[in-house]
Amino acid sequence: MKTHHIAAPTFGRRNALFGGTALLIAGCLSRALADKTSASKLRELEQKAHGRLGAYVLDPVRGTAFGWRENEHFTHASSFKMSLAAMLLAKADAGQIDLDEILHWTKDDMLPVSPLTKANLDKGLSVRDLGRATLVTSDNTAANVLMRRFGGPSQLTAFWRSIGDTVSRLDRYEPDLNDTPPGTDLDTTTPAAMAATTAAFVHGNVLSAGSRAMLRAWMTDVKTGRDRIRSSFPVDWVSGDKTGTGIGKTKHTYVDLAFGGPAGRGPLIVTAYFEPIRPAKPMDKNAVAVLAAVGHIVAESLSRS
Repeated sequence: MKTHHIAAPTFGRRNALFGGTALLIAGCLSRALADKTSASKLRELEQKAHGRLGAYVLDPVRGTAFGWRENEHFTHASSFKMSLAAMLLAKADAGQIDLDEILHWTKDDMLPVSPLTKANLDKGLSVRDLGRATLVTSDNTAANVLMRRFGGPSQLTAFWRSIGDTVSRLDRYEPDLNDTPPGTDLDTTTPAAMAATTAAFVHGNVLSAGSRAMLRAWMTDVKTGRDRIRSSFPVDWVSGDKTGTGIGKTKHTYVDLAFGGPAGRGPLIVTAYFEPIRPAKPMDKNAVAVLAAVGHIVAESLSRS
């Protein structure tokens, strides 16, 4: 948003203050209307997409937010791996773990979509490399190896609670965590809760400056999100994300947690979850396109501000 400085030498102090207040109120109303418009576009997107969409957009710079179904529960799928990586970095910052510790696993531990752990089965990898692998390539075996070493799913839930997230929870390991049983909140979060948590990692003081930069770099390098939210961001934006794709027995969930914005500006935080009514296998391109459309709405919202 551009700021215009208007000189008014003939105004008294009272009039100048009143005029400044009026401009501030007008600016706030303009932003509120823009956010309301963007929220309506999310609702319209859901109606056209034939599924359940939950999304939340948080702008820490302006202190504004908008969303749709932002307080409803959705399955994490692999998006929990962003928080897992952040937990490791936070524990390293506190001197509780050593990122250079080498961990090992066996053939029996191997899961599909585990490129780095498959390539390093014989020699193992450091906690740091495994943490990066969970984000950049969504390595499933790496996630399980790390969770088993550092306290299991309940430890990640405890980490969320320690930073003020009272909603997000993880209850099981890969691959079971991808399918939330009907009538339960197992392995779920809400778009609003995860947006606040992501903002705490990207903007806040949960991590040291060095660890925060490392997490953002890992998210920037993510390979699985190039056709989701970030695909609709302007090419000159600095952005990163973590995806999730949960192919469950009763529903499929497509997820993307992203940050993005022009260089030199604090990035927006975007969380999006979509459950198609009629899911397709192995990957629903239409569902992925819905997440890309969320990114387009976000980019438009910033251009209007």
